[in-house]
Amino acid sequence: MPTGQTKARFFEPMLLQRTDSLPKGANWAYEVKLDGYRALAMRTSGKVHLRSRRNKDFNTRYPAIVSALATLPDETVIDGEVVALDDSGWPSFSALQDYVSSKVPIVYYVFDVLMVAGRNVMSEPASVRRDLLRREILPKLGEPIRESPVMGASLPDLINAVRAHGFEGLWRSAWTANTNRASARVPGARCGSAQGKNS
Repeated sequence: MPTGQTKARFFEPMLLQRTDSLPKGANWAYEVKLDGYRALAMRTSGKVHLRSRRNKDFNTRYPAIVSALATLPDETVIDGEVVALDDSGWPSFSALQDYVSSKVPIVYYVFDVLMVAGRNVMSEPASVRRDLLRREILPKLGEPIRESPVMGASLPDLINAVRAHGFEGLWRSAWTANTNRASARVPGARCGSAQGKNS
């Protein structure tokens, strides 16, 4: 390992904080809250590790994701959500629970990077980390790894879309500061069960 690098390791994920409302403005970034399993992926000393938010091993459960992470830069840690897609291409938590028998598509949606090639970037603003993810991480990775997109629509339009498609909610992060993400349930949207999501 080159001098000055730090070895990648498991970090306690920054968990969502519930809120009844979401702020508006250019300083805020919004994403759809996907209904899946939170997972950290890292590559250290040439080995890939996919871990649940409680640091349980996901390697054997999601081998296709682990194989796709083989080209992740060494000593790098990324954060995302393992999601199953139903026949219509929409996230389905029930399909995720039954995917071994149903063989539904499993996707790892990545939304953050914590370490890049031995450099801890957690103190950087969300916009900087997202840029690093897009420039230095995602181009090296292929399916079934995808970016969890930042939504460019207005907040009212996003809320309407969440209601229309039955998503769990929205979450936001301060685009120019390093703060906790917060999530909001959208009235009329499906509220996913928490059972089985604490892996």
